[in-house]
Amino acid sequence: MTGGGPGYGRGVHDDPAAETAPDSPVDGAAPAAPTLFDWEFATDPYPAYAWLREHSPVHRTKLPSGVEAWLVTRYADARQALADQRLSKNPENHAEPAHAKGKTGIPGERKAELMTHLLNIDPPDHTRLRRLVSKAFTPGRVAEFTPRVQELTDHLIDGFAARGEADLIHEFAFPLPIYAICEMLGVPREDQDDFRDWAGMMIRHGGGPRGGVARSVKQMRTYLVELIHRKRDDLGDDLISGLIRASDHGEHLTENEAAAMAFILLFAGFETTVNLIGNGLHTLFAHPAQRRRLQDSLAAGESELLATGVEELLRYDGPVELATWRFATRPLTLGGQAIEAGDPVLVVLAAADRDPARFAEPDTLDLSRGDNQHLGYGHGIHYCLGAPLARLEGRTALATLLTRLPDLELAVDPNELRWRGGLIMRGLRTLPVRFTPSN
Repeated sequence: MTGGGPGYGRGVHDDPAAETAPDSPVDGAAPAAPTLFDWEFATDPYPAYAWLREHSPVHRTKLPSGVEAWLVTRYADARQALADQRLSKNPENHAEPAHAKGKTGIPGERKAELMTHLLNIDPPDHTRLRRLVSKAFTPGRVAEFTPRVQELTDHLIDGFAARGEADLIHEFAFPLPIYAICEMLGVPREDQDDFRDWAGMMIRHGGGPRGGVARSVKQMRTYLVELIHRKRDDLGDDLISGLIRASDHGEHLTENEAAAMAFILLFAGFETTVNLIGNGLHTLFAHPAQRRRLQDSLAAGESELLATGVEELLRYDGPVELATWRFATRPLTLGGQAIEAGDPVLVVLAAADRDPARFAEPDTLDLSRGDNQHLGYGHGIHYCLGAPLARLEGRTALATLLTRLPDLELAVDPNELRWRGGLIMRGLRTLPVRFTPSN
């Protein structure tokens, strides 16, 4: 999964002292660089990204955590960087030990011995581990899961449909992917609310106090190791059982690797879908004509606009703002900039997907857009493993909400909405809505 969970590296909510812009431009020079990673930026980062694409497409900046990194903002450069194996995912290649100090990566993952997952390793270990879990996310396997995702979606809507109001983040977009990935992993239903609580701690505090996230990570790790031990005596058709079978059949999968794989599939997967649903609904509320097109097509029993529409929502305001950390293993040139060995590189997916050099009228929402090779789920060998499941959840959630609650609307002024601004993810804190009550 492209994303790395909430607060994957400190963002705007950790430190209000964000990067500051020069006082004023010199006559004849480019305008002053925008301020990055403050509260205003988190609300709408796209004007700042447009400036960077034009004036400083590979931009060195000091992040609120104090780590200096390169931001890659043009589509062509982003696509190159995402596939460039000179850019390692292993934080040991960082020139400064920022990961050990909790300034990059998931809080607490090192202490919890959960480092050996797909977002922190390179080939050949990445190839070996990805192969073990990829079969769980094939289009065919995900299609088999479609009825269960629909059942979960309907059950959650049933919980608030009669009220005529809801917070669609906490009552719908958040629990749906938690329960779905728990079932794929093989977490018993009686334990799934514990995962919901741990994930809730990450959502609430992912960009702020990191101790709460680290405690949740430790609790998850303890539980997953215990679950692996229990499943050895009662293997099923779930993903954790598959990892155990692979280990028992000579795939050299350690217990730490199995726990780390299960952990990252949950951690990296749930918030991407939370934000796909939340950001997608927010975008549709802001574009009523496009929303009507989608609702009309759903009423007619057509699915094509839903499929292209979800891809456009991923491009227009996707759940993952920046791809997770990469570190140069040798000197290289990217977008005309010299990158030194050990430098961190952050590919800004949100900026690349609004690049006018790649997308016609990139700031216009067009749910029927063709040739939409967005980077919302990454590119190359680290392309989001769970993208088929996230797409299924996104399509099911949006179609069901817009069909069952056709007059769904925001219950507050759009300017009152607040965004969670961790460094990697970008999504709404809440999404209060109202609608005609139904049974």
